[in-house]
Amino acid sequence: MGVLFGLAVGFVAWFLLNYLVAGLYTVDQNERAVKTSFGRAQRIEGVTTLSDPEMAATLNKDEQSRYSYPQLIVIPPGGPYFKWPWEKVYKVSVATESMNIAMDPETPEANRGGTILEAVTMDQLNTGLTGQIRYRVSERNLYAYLFGIKNPIVHVMGYFVSVLREKIATFEAPKVAADPNSAGTGLSDVMGVSINDIRKNLRSLNDSMDRDCKSSVSRYGIVLDASLITGIDPPADVESALAAINTAHNSVSSEISLAQASADQKIVQSKRAVEIETLKAQAEVEPLLALAKQLTQLRSIGGASALVAYLRNVRLSLFAQAKQFVLEVRK
Repeated sequence: MGVLFGLAVGFVAWFLLNYLVAGLYTVDQNERAVKTSFGRAQRIEGVTTLSDPEMAATLNKDEQSRYSYPQLIVIPPGGPYFKWPWEKVYKVSVATESMNIAMDPETPEANRGGTILEAVTMDQLNTGLTGQIRYRVSERNLYAYLFGIKNPIVHVMGYFVSVLREKIATFEAPKVAADPNSAGTGLSDVMGVSINDIRKNLRSLNDSMDRDCKSSVSRYGIVLDASLITGIDPPADVESALAAINTAHNSVSSEISLAQASADQKIVQSKRAVEIETLKAQAEVEPLLALAKQLTQLRSIGGASALVAYLRNVRLSLFAQAKQFVLEVRK
């Protein structure tokens, strides 16, 4: 009897230890968790990732049919929580992480040991890219991250690299509207080198990558926070040729700027000279206009005889100032 009682007590203790105490768990602050019951994830019935307008907007119609994942019940940080023996808890970190853009998670020795990513530019130049991407797991699509694909980061990196190489191969510098008041420099053909364009527009390239990779949330459950492409390194011979082109361009640009500054200065001086002569002419014309106005008023008041008297008085004042004069005598 005592043996049976001991077996019963031992069984109860074993059951409590393995199925009750072991069923307690917690979730850290930078983690999110989901549970499965008999292998099926606990989900919000009738709600999918396409129910989220922001995620649905990043997919076209064909992709929406392929990447429609159920929305799961996400367990927030805290605890302790409890799970039954037939339930399993999956925890994922939602902290932001960074990775070299050249890193291949499946083949670490690829891309020169994960240091430089090669890409071909529009003018067929093989160039090396360096930089990082920042990413984090999206709790809005944990199903895709946990159960949709085997290794999400591998898919995300492959997706990012394919988009980046396509961008490099087709990248064109943004067109800047020309100032109609400025003279053209004639250097557009000299500066149409793809590597130069990419280097000058790295921010534009990074912004474009961020926009084009927004669908990674819907596809793989990973948010690409930012792409930070920091270096464009062409082969050595191409680099020296680019340096020569840039030196020539800087020299020509400097000469053109000096010529334009000299021309602008001469134009300003000419405008000022015209203004001065115009003011002088106005100064000479104004007394005549005032005299004409006075004579018109005088005639309107006193008639033609008033003008004759005015002219006689003007002649007398002139005779008074003259030292000598010639008097014409009619015979």
